[in-house]
This record gives sequence, structure tokens and C-alpha cells, in this order.
Amino acid sequence: MAKKILIVDDSSTLRASVEFTLSEHGYEVLQAGDGVEGLEVLKGFEGKESEIGMIITDINMPNMDGLTFVKEVKKTTFKFIPILVLTTESQESKKIEGKEAGASGWLVKPFKPEQLVAVVSKFVK
Repeated sequence: MAKKILIVDDSSTLRASVEFTLSEHGYEVLQAGDGVEGLEVLKGFEGKESEIGMIITDINMPNMDGLTFVKEVKKTTFKFIPILVLTTESQESKKIEGKEAGASGWLVKPFKPEQLVAVVSKFVK
């Protein structure tokens, strides 16, 4: 069974681009438009946490930003799932904040598809 990757980003274009890139490499992609929606999607997998291979989240989103979302995920049974931050933010201070929140990696937009696949394949077996 293909591991599922949850992409949380308020840009439907970016979500579609990530889905296209990852589905070409055999991953199943779930989508959410912000952190609140992302937590809702995860709730549907309670008891089946192992089906989610990775979470990819933006930082700047309405309702619940990415750093808050990462902190919230770390309080749940999904806390061991690697989280990649995919954002336009490139300042070192933001990266440190992400790491402290519990993010496993940081990729700056715009990304190259092969970069994304390389990072995901490191975490998702």
C-alpha cells in the first residue's frame, strides 16, 4: 500500500503541483487548505497512523499557521510522523522556530520536483 503524504497549504495550485510530483513516484497525496483542516484530515486516520508517511506544510496560512499546526500535530498520536516545511520563508530564525516546533526538514519555495522527491524518499520508506 502506498504511503500517504498530507500536504497542508492554502494555495490549491501548490497542493496540486506537490500531488502531481509525488503521485508520479507512487505516493498517495491527501490535501488540506490550512492547519485546522490538516488536523481534521489526521483525525480521520486515528488508529491508522502508520498509513501517513509524512506531512508537508506551509508556514503562512489563514486560520492556523504552519508552526502552530506542527506544534499541534506533536501533541497527537501522529507526533512521530516527519513534517517537512515547504515555504517561501528562508530566514534562519524561522528555520530554528520550525525545528523547535518539531519540523524534520525545511524546503524553500519554489522547489524543484526532484528536490521534493529526494527529501520525501529520505523519510518515507
